[in-house]
Amino acid sequence: MIFSADRRAQPVRRVEALSPLNVSKTTTLRDTPPTVANMAPQTHRNLLAHAAEPTLLPPDSEPEPADAAEAIAAARRHPTSAIAWAVLAEQALADGTDASDISAYAFARTGYHRSLDALRRTGWRGSGPVPWEHEPNRGFLRALWALSVAADHIGEDDEAERCAQFLRDSSETAYQELAGS
Repeated sequence: MIFSADRRAQPVRRVEALSPLNVSKTTTLRDTPPTVANMAPQTHRNLLAHAAEPTLLPPDSEPEPADAAEAIAAARRHPTSAIAWAVLAEQALADGTDASDISAYAFARTGYHRSLDALRRTGWRGSGPVPWEHEPNRGFLRALWALSVAADHIGEDDEAERCAQFLRDSSETAYQELAGS
């Protein structure tokens, strides 16, 4: 028997599932822990339930570099070029050494943060689709995937999972293309 927090010796039923989806209409507030769903009736439109418009980045300042040397030159000319940083990260990951994994992580994180700045400038609010099909978005999506892979290589599991999920949330197509699924 569990007693309520109000110090009265009234038994409180244990609820196995805390999801508001599993709470029946006859359940009272006393029977369930407080959640946003059962604390107040829904009186406003759920803004998160409506899909955001896709974010389309402007063309990158650099064409996709063919190799690491071109990517280095591109990053020096245009440090905001997401595709340059993504290619540098991918090249470093391909090297497969501990030192190159650290370099890949740094390159990918730089591309990721430069991309977040560009996304925000186009009106992105932190969520919503960033379609793979729009070529200029690929620098961001590739940097995000490289960050996930590099984080995994250096043992930063939470970051690896967060970035992989962020990629899936941004573009399932990108995830399928880059993860090879």
